[in-house]
Formats: sequence, C-alpha cells, structure tokens
Amino acid sequence: MERDELVRMYFNLGFSHKEILYFLAAKHQIIVSERHLRRILMSLFLYRRKHSDIVDVATFILDKLRTSSQLHGYRWMHSHCVANGLKVSRNHVCLLQRILDPDAVNQRRRRRLQRRRYRGVGPNFTWHIDSYDKLKPYGICIKGCIDGFSRKMIWLEAYHTSNDHHLIAGYFMKAVLNESGCPRRIRADRGTENGT
Repeated sequence: MERDELVRMYFNLGFSHKEILYFLAAKHQIIVSERHLRRILMSLFLYRRKHSDIVDVATFILDKLRTSSQLHGYRWMHSHCVANGLKVSRNHVCLLQRILDPDAVNQRRRRRLQRRRYRGVGPNFTWHIDSYDKLKPYGICIKGCIDGFSRKMIWLEAYHTSNDHHLIAGYFMKAVLNESGCPRRIRADRGTENGT
C-alpha cells in the first residue's frame, strides 16, 4: 500500500494524528513529521473537526424555532449556535432548519415572512417610545410615542436634539396630563435620553 492510502485508511478508522504517525513508523517503516502528516491530510481533503453532537444542535435550533427565531435564516441561526458554544457548519444548520421547519424555509425563499404577533393587553397599558435620527445631520430630531394596543399616536415632536433626557421626560409628562393617566409599561431603546 502507498503512504497516502495508509494515511487515508488510518484516518477513516478514527485514529488521531499521533496514532497515525506511530502506525506508519512501527508497521510500515514510513517516518514523517506531524506537520507533514497534516499536509498529506490536507492534500487528500481529509478534515476532522470536532463538531458538536448533531442531536444537541437540533435541540438548540428547535428551541430557537419555538420562539420568534423562526423568522431568521440559517446564517443568523449558525451565529447563535456558535455564540452558545456549539461547533457546527453552516450547511448542517441549513439542513437542520429545512428538516425541522420546512414551512418557514419556504416562506423565506418566497420572501413571504409572517410578522410576529403583537399582543397588547389593553389601551394605555404599554406605550412605545422611539426616535428617528436620520434627519439629525440636518438639525431635526423626531421623537414619538405610540400606544401599543390601539396604535394611537400619543406624541410626535421634532426638536434640534433628542439626547436631552429632560426634554423627553417633559414630552412624557405632557402626554400623561393630556391622556389623564399614565401607562403601566413603557418600552424604549436603551439610550441615555430615555433614562429619566
């Protein structure tokens, strides 16, 4: 047998690099360095990456799909797998998503995604505050607040800054007086202007 065939055989049997080197030297009198063995393996396109167990990956993806993550594609899902310590290829994530949630994959292919459903408890339960800063280079900052249940605009104000938390608190207090009450919850991004 040739050296490359021996390396392929021992690799396919699951031996480590050091074990392959030992068998080559002891049984076949072929002496190569570990670095040269790696080169041989690369030339034969033999790679052994220690991937996570596919059942663990499938369980993780299934848990994500049960939440709002079914709107996301395989690249997003792969990055979340890696961030959670799972070693898996993008192709495996793509195949698992096709198997576990074929309807969502087809919807993404046709670009017909279902939006998440918003569940509002009632009017004036949650107010959502946000700002639109695209016009900031021109000196216009727009800040608005909307009731999550009725979609009623609570306030929409434009000013030369939206970073002043006293200004935003003033908008909120004025809205509380106009609405004769305040909401139970407020949703806003984590900016410094919303910290009062």
